[in-house]
Amino acid sequence: MIFILQIEIDEDKCIACGNCYDICPKAAKIWKIGKVAKILDLRYCHVCTLCAMECPVDCIKIIREPPKY
Repeated sequence: MIFILQIEIDEDKCIACGNCYDICPKAAKIWKIGKVAKILDLRYCHVCTLCAMECPVDCIKIIREPPKY
């Protein structure tokens, strides 16, 4: 079964610290840090969840859902 990956960022909580970018193995292809963290492209994500674990304000939520048939 293939799971659909989503990463949600609570922009109200995000402090744009860049920890998600710094810890991510594919950071340049996945993350953009401005006033808040933004997801560029999840096709490169390994679903390692390091970004969520490294976030000091817990604003990153990893969601893996099975496909809806």
